Amino acid sequence: MAIYESEHTKFMREWMEKHPEQIEEQKKGRALWWDKPQDLDSQARAQASKVPVKPYYYDINH
Repeated sequence: MAIYESEHTKFMREWMEKHPEQIEEQKKGRALWWDKPQDLDSQARAQASKVPVKPYYYDINH
């Protein structure tokens, strides 16, 4: 059984093979936007301070 691979995936795979320097750029971009250190205390405070949302926002009777 053949596994489907989209044209975009094929293009990106070929691009990365032809341009190996882009791997470092990819890692830098990921570190800039996604790989952040996690602080469990601040996450717990944020979770505890959430206000429950009303079922219907515009209903003034509830």
